[in-house]
Amino acid sequence: MLPDPAPRNRAELTTQLAVACLGAGVVTSLAVAQGQNPLTALGITLFSAVAAVMVGQVL
Repeated sequence: MLPDPAPRNRAELTTQLAVACLGAGVVTSLAVAQGQNPLTALGITLFSAVAAVMVGQVL
């Protein structure tokens, strides 16, 4: 029997997204310090976090 890939509840999904945003935000803050547009960096952070959670749900 395969495990259910869906999160157990909304709080678990929110926690996963928050952790992914923190991880992506560290790298993004370095990019902003190097001169990248903060709005572009925020978009990259959000995309990376959502992609990480989606991949984590599939695996």
